[in-house]
Amino acid sequence: MGRSSGRRSGALATGLSPQTVVAGGIFSGAGSLLGVAALAFSLGCGTASAQSFADALASAYNTNPTLNSARAQARATDEGVPQALSGYRPTISGSISGSANGNYNTSYNQGYAGTNLAMNGSNYPISVGLTLTQPLFRGFQTQNSVRQAEAAVLAQREQLRDTEQAVLNNAAAAYMNVIQQQALVELQQSNLDFLNQQLKSSEERFKVGEGTNTDVAQSQASAAQAQANVNAAKANLNAAQATFRQIIGIQPKKLSSKQIGLTLRPKTLAAALTFAQSHHPAIRAAVNNVDVAAFNVKVLEGQVLPQVNLQAGVNRAYNFAYGNTTQSTRQQDSAQIGINVNIPIYTAGMVSSKVRQAKEQLGYSQVQVDLYRDQVRQSVVAAWGNLEAAEASIFAARTAVVANQLAVNGVVEEQKVGQATTLDVLQQQSNLVQARTTLVQAEYQQAVAFYTLLAAVGVLDAESLRLPVSVYKPTQHYDAVRGKWAGMTTPDGR
Repeated sequence: MGRSSGRRSGALATGLSPQTVVAGGIFSGAGSLLGVAALAFSLGCGTASAQSFADALASAYNTNPTLNSARAQARATDEGVPQALSGYRPTISGSISGSANGNYNTSYNQGYAGTNLAMNGSNYPISVGLTLTQPLFRGFQTQNSVRQAEAAVLAQREQLRDTEQAVLNNAAAAYMNVIQQQALVELQQSNLDFLNQQLKSSEERFKVGEGTNTDVAQSQASAAQAQANVNAAKANLNAAQATFRQIIGIQPKKLSSKQIGLTLRPKTLAAALTFAQSHHPAIRAAVNNVDVAAFNVKVLEGQVLPQVNLQAGVNRAYNFAYGNTTQSTRQQDSAQIGINVNIPIYTAGMVSSKVRQAKEQLGYSQVQVDLYRDQVRQSVVAAWGNLEAAEASIFAARTAVVANQLAVNGVVEEQKVGQATTLDVLQQQSNLVQARTTLVQAEYQQAVAFYTLLAAVGVLDAESLRLPVSVYKPTQHYDAVRGKWAGMTTPDGR
């Protein structure tokens, strides 16, 4: 009876036959780059009501606060363009002023104490005016300010794309990690079931004199360690689920194995490097920031050129006068128009210093382009290497799982006829669990490396992945505010 119990528990340890492992790997859909997610099949996670990978990334795309804050920053940057365009437009201001004046006569009475104070008259002048100032020439500052603002908008859009890639990459890792931890919990629980059955068999054999105290103690120690491993695996799963909730915005339930973006993988490392150098948002943002810095130099240089403004104004003045017996009202209208030319001669060295400073900032921006190119290249090479290493590890791990499964089956049979000890069975089972753990981890590392590679190349975005979302279009807000002359309400009504 004890031997048959040990044999049944050997099946519990794997849940897969060697033929299944050879045919399709320990994960179903082994032909898929992201086979780790197919653990949902072995864990009983159906796909009918499952949270698909695409839906999880879509949730992160729509709700992640890091991404939403980057979108808000991009909208704020859009406002720099209408602010710069205001340099072409007139400014109009109104003024009103008024005062009260009184005339008093003072007389002294001789022979009597005190004085007499009498108002002789009063007047109340009031003036109302409008002034218009239209810039005619600002040393090319307005043109260059507009170009600077437009370059800043483009740079911010690329930074938004970079943030989108980072968020989706983190979401993909969080999704895969939950599946990995679910698999490890299942694996450790299966191992615990096997070892509990082995402990029961050892105790039964000891009772009938076929085993020793040592066999029982070894089985107890292995079962206790397996229980600790189950507890640790569940704690890791809880942490992974919390990270999933933080990044993706929903609680993980049943996760499906259908993956996306597999066709985006570059065919060669050289192709990946070439594509990344021209498409990665970090590089494109840095290039646009060079334009921002270059136009800033021109804006500051324009401050030493003449400034020409057209000024016009109209004014109406009233004077209300009141005497002891009379009152009168006078009205006077006036208008003026002229051109004001301001020629800077010496600005105390302030403008010169700002120009030099801006040129150094331009040099810094140019160096940043080289820096980001090197960083992107390193990221692509590292991600490519990690992906290839993970794929090689999967192949080796599958081979190890097959070999260890056969070894477990063999040692269990040998134990039945007395050719193997309890310790032999426990050690071989431990080897099998380690091999399966390595395979699960290698599949997870492969999935993470794949999406990290897509991010390093610059194609890990909602549009390229064809996520089921309404893709955020930064141009819509830009177009809505670029030509606005007035109005403090945002396009969305705030």
